[in-house]
Amino acid sequence: MQTTGCGTAIVTPFRADGAIDEQALWALVNWQVESGIDFIVACGSTGEAATLEEDEWLSVIRIVIEAAAGRVPVWAGCTHNSTRTLLRLAAQLRQVKGVSAVLSANPYYNKPTQEGQYQHFLALAKAVAPLPVCLYNVPGRTAANLEPETVIRLIESAPNIQAIKEASGKLPQIAAIVHGAPRSFKVFSGDDNMALAAIASGAQGLISVASNEMPAEVSQMIRAALDNRWDEARDIERRSMRLFEANFWESNPSPVKTVLSLMGKCSDAVRLPLVPPSATTRARLERLAGEMGLLKFAPVEGDLRMY
Repeated sequence: MQTTGCGTAIVTPFRADGAIDEQALWALVNWQVESGIDFIVACGSTGEAATLEEDEWLSVIRIVIEAAAGRVPVWAGCTHNSTRTLLRLAAQLRQVKGVSAVLSANPYYNKPTQEGQYQHFLALAKAVAPLPVCLYNVPGRTAANLEPETVIRLIESAPNIQAIKEASGKLPQIAAIVHGAPRSFKVFSGDDNMALAAIASGAQGLISVASNEMPAEVSQMIRAALDNRWDEARDIERRSMRLFEANFWESNPSPVKTVLSLMGKCSDAVRLPLVPPSATTRARLERLAGEMGLLKFAPVEGDLRMY
């Protein structure tokens, strides 16, 4: 896997009736690519993959691939807490032309042991080989942490396990993977606010939430850090940190979609059990977005969105 830099865990826009807004998704992908993002992750946590029907999941991945048109790699999220179901989904994913890698999170709810997670991810890797696999460790959502020792064991067992999105929030854990894995293995921060610290520890990039709203700025921050232009990277981080935090004032991606709606990019609709942010949070988000200059791209009154 040659990919490094900043990837956007892209939202899945919905229309008012709850259907996928394909036009908005296409436009978002095009804006991301034109803004300099390095790759796009479709159907991750921020993409509300857990609430998509299987046909919708495949449709979103296909749309993102078509819209990206080979300009950047597209990774496909493929996660389930039943290994048997995961393998069935993976078989469908192999039929989608243009997928550059598969990103899969810890099995949620089951709280598997390290051996259980090892067997789960190994089965996925074998099912999609030779397609690269990016592990996604997000214990805050799944109640299961993937220990560095298990990551190293997986790397040694399956050559197509080539990256990890690390969202444990534990810098020593990120460093342990960096130091224990082969140099070719890619470690990506899964938290915007830890990206620079992770890169300083040897990570190769970020899979970002905030780049949905600020693709040019966040990708520039990551590129500067990877190029050892730390003053520039820290300046961008300092200007962006409030948004990094605001995106999690309520459950992701509700705040992100609210900001994108204020920018005229898509609606703020999310699927249950998620709901739009409270009126108080929405007012705070609008105030912050205005102070950060994000609303300068908002449509004039009467327009639904800018494409």
